[in-house]
Amino acid sequence: MGKLLETAALASEILDHLSIEVKQLKEKGIEPTISVIVVQGDPASECYAKVKQRIARRLGIRYLLTFVHSQVTETELLERIKWLNRCPTIHGIILELPLPKHLDAARLAAAISPEKDIDGLTPSNKLACFTGNKGLYPATPLACIRIMNYFGYTLEGKNVTLIGHGETVGKPLVQLLLRENATLTVCHKYTKDLRMHIEKADVLITAVGKVGLISADMVHRNLIIIDAGISETKNGIMGDVQPEVAEFVKAMTPVPGGVGKVTTMLLFENLIKAVHLQTSKRKREVDQRESL
Repeated sequence: MGKLLETAALASEILDHLSIEVKQLKEKGIEPTISVIVVQGDPASECYAKVKQRIARRLGIRYLLTFVHSQVTETELLERIKWLNRCPTIHGIILELPLPKHLDAARLAAAISPEKDIDGLTPSNKLACFTGNKGLYPATPLACIRIMNYFGYTLEGKNVTLIGHGETVGKPLVQLLLRENATLTVCHKYTKDLRMHIEKADVLITAVGKVGLISADMVHRNLIIIDAGISETKNGIMGDVQPEVAEFVKAMTPVPGGVGKVTTMLLFENLIKAVHLQTSKRKREVDQRESL
């Protein structure tokens, strides 16, 4: 059987580091604060928001969880986001996805102040991820890279097949993989022969959200798999890769217990980055006023 890349130890390391950073910020009089908006109707979103709430409590982070009714209007949500943007004591804003069909997720995400957008979904943060400039990058793509590095697998010069090119994982992950000097193949719903592209890969990363997409007959013994495709089913959380595939590859992240654990921690890492971005911005504004 291949190596299971269980990430509990990595998540614990990140948690310990974050605890130190939160303590240091509080010593400076800054209480890291995150506002999470959940539009009711999606049980998985509500559950995930509460998971993050428990982690925030462990870290000593102020976590403001707001549930709004499923018929909330886009205008109402935009007004709430604008208020949170203006509030100097709010450092991070999350709008839990998916949203009901009557709400434009892209428009609402774009309304979040970039330096408070810890999901990395605003146009300016997407651009920062694309160019490599300073910004807040999406947590799941970051988690995929962090896991590879943690287990000592280099991406430089490796053939990487990425399945999925969505806005939150696939597209930003393309940029991160290229910066790691990987040789990249991107597959999607129009790709005709997944098996062929997997066969030539050293690393396979899936980010589709389709349960059991990858089966044992599609992989090879030297393959490393990062499964970032998470789906809620009646049997619990499942990945894009069938669990038994782990017996036929070099290494593979399990679902649950793999990418998701690290993703959650990196959201809080983004929150700390957001605090520093906002603190630096305010200092620059004060310096500019004093120089007038």
